Amino acid sequence: MRDLARLRQFATLVDELIFHASKEELAECARLLAVTITHYEMKYGELTMDGGLLPQSTKDFTDTHYVIVTKGMETLAGVLGNVIRGAEERARH
Repeated sequence: MRDLARLRQFATLVDELIFHASKEELAECARLLAVTITHYEMKYGELTMDGGLLPQSTKDFTDTHYVIVTKGMETLAGVLGNVIRGAEERARH
């Protein structure tokens, strides 16, 4: 079942975090996500990005595609939020 409200919430949160993140925080987030993907691939096999993961048009999205995108936005928000929070905590000390 598609939960578009949840997807919109995470997409909005991600946009807000990206807007407030520094270039260094975005780079750290990208590094962490790259390490996470590499760990997954070493454990379970290569992820292919050859057009099979998501369709070109949202009109062709299935419920599974919405789950993938929503969980992806949730993951991105979590990692970037932690990176920003960590930078703020380091700045206070």
